[in-house]
Amino acid sequence: MTAVHHSEQQTIAAAIGRTRLLPVVVLQEAAGAEPLAAALAEGGLRSVEVTFRTAAAAAAIKAMSARADLLVGAGTVLSVEQVDRAAEAGARFVVSPGFSPRVVRHCVGLGLPVFPGAATATEVQMALDEGLDTVKFFPAEDLGGVRMIKALAAPFRAVRFIPTGGVNTGNLADYLALPSVLAVGGTWMVAPDLLAEGRWDEVTRRTAAAVAAAGGAA
Repeated sequence: MTAVHHSEQQTIAAAIGRTRLLPVVVLQEAAGAEPLAAALAEGGLRSVEVTFRTAAAAAAIKAMSARADLLVGAGTVLSVEQVDRAAEAGARFVVSPGFSPRVVRHCVGLGLPVFPGAATATEVQMALDEGLDTVKFFPAEDLGGVRMIKALAAPFRAVRFIPTGGVNTGNLADYLALPSVLAVGGTWMVAPDLLAEGRWDEVTRRTAAAVAAAGGAA
């Protein structure tokens, strides 16, 4: 990893860590990207992960990236081809559900910050070998949640985690109470039904409530 990439990686991680929340968005239609971005920003969030689970992902990232007050990344990135599409669309960072050396090294080569998934001690160590100290922990609740992160954080003291999967308003404070947790990924403020129905006011309401809760737990 170059010094420039390491610096950008740290900058993006710090930006995500400011609100300690990373909404995970699955948009079926790119037309919803601009109003969604506005709703998230109004609710106080400054970073968002748009997943490559739909054909609308690249167009949505491009539309949302037009806002100067929103840091937009690409999620569910499984291949180098998707990395290239994300970068071309304006994504500022990449998130993967698992650890792919090819994806990680391609991102590093492009100077694009990357947060790969790591669910085991072996995968965390693989991330460290690539010069990364922040990983996604997915699916968090199914893997043991707070207890598992505590266990992994014990030997890997420099690693920060972004737990995603099963995180909600009920357990948000428990995750954010852990010093090793940089931020949590979640969908409750960007639930598919809200996006499909264009309920942007509700997105803003849930986002503002989540930001307030995260601030209180920090």
